[in-house]
Amino acid sequence: MKKLWLMLIMSLLVLFIAACGSDDNTDEAANAGEDTEGTKSDETVTVSHELGETEVPKNPEKVVVFDFGILDTLDKLGVEVAGVAQAGTIPAYLEKYAGDEYENIGSLKEPDFEKIAEIDPDVIIISGRQASVYDQLTEIAPTIHLGVDTTRYMDSFKENMAVVGEIFDAQDEIDAEIAKIEESITALNEKATASELNSLIILANDDKISAYGPNSRFGMIHDVFGVQPVDDSIEASTHGMNVTFEYVMEQDPDLLYVVDRGAVVGGESSAPQLVENELVENTKAYQNKNIVYLDPDFWYLSGGGLTSVSEMINEIDASIE
Repeated sequence: MKKLWLMLIMSLLVLFIAACGSDDNTDEAANAGEDTEGTKSDETVTVSHELGETEVPKNPEKVVVFDFGILDTLDKLGVEVAGVAQAGTIPAYLEKYAGDEYENIGSLKEPDFEKIAEIDPDVIIISGRQASVYDQLTEIAPTIHLGVDTTRYMDSFKENMAVVGEIFDAQDEIDAEIAKIEESITALNEKATASELNSLIILANDDKISAYGPNSRFGMIHDVFGVQPVDDSIEASTHGMNVTFEYVMEQDPDLLYVVDRGAVVGGESSAPQLVENELVENTKAYQNKNIVYLDPDFWYLSGGGLTSVSEMINEIDASIE
């Protein structure tokens, strides 16, 4: 009888130990799952950019954006942002970002460092206008420069989009949009080549104008879209080459593209009154009604975005008969 009780007790003890071991294994598996999830949420992306190499958290929750082209892209992808440069002109098609639900991080040239630090962002995205304060911004949060290099516009644009796609797990969407853009560019090139039209690009700024040619800020019209320049010796610079209306008349372009800076900086458009003068009336562009006023939101404020690049293509395509 004693032996029977002893065997029963030993059996129960074995079952108890086995049950405890099973619970421990379950706990370990659960903990392992938590660790895996923690590692996943802590995943980072190393971004090489014009100003350095920066480790950025994947799928960051608090995003501060200075570049309107990148804001344009994030908006199209449905990515939420925390702070935007509201102290200045925001492109009309992105006007929702002027709302109170977004923090005002200053202007494109004068960031509000205190406000940015208060937001405590996971990443700050800048471009050329903020390059001089890059070091100060990196002291607040990981900062990456995603400006477009106009001397290699499409390559630079696609590289920036690839970075955005990797950071925000949106590569498939990015690839689909890029494919559509490239298809449109191919068709536009064929149309521009067949037309044999030449063109001149000018920026209207108050009472002055400057010209842009290949490899310039607006040079993608020639370099990417395939519209022939009327003058391929224009000096490439950020502010363009200062010219007179006598120059425009002498060049006599088939197409005259005008970017009106005053419409987005001063809030008032004066370009038609400035440009369509007695000298310009002698050009083929004027006489054939081929003076094209490009949307400065896309061309001056937010170039390099998925939406802006698509709209740039549409505008040039519509200008060529």
